[in-house]
Amino acid sequence: MEDDKTKYGGSDGNRVSADQDYEVEYFAKRHRISPGAVRELIRQHGNNRKALGRQARKLRP
Repeated sequence: MEDDKTKYGGSDGNRVSADQDYEVEYFAKRHRISPGAVRELIRQHGNNRKALGRQARKLRP
């Protein structure tokens, strides 16, 4: 199901959706990792944005 981009807030901001390319690409660009690495992190660690951020920092050179 697609996000309703007219509604903001709630717990949706705390998660990264692997199904939404723009979310994956934004997260990848922000953390300087590849979109494939983001999807792999989501698969391994779930979609919690804070947890993914901690894991993404470990991948940076």
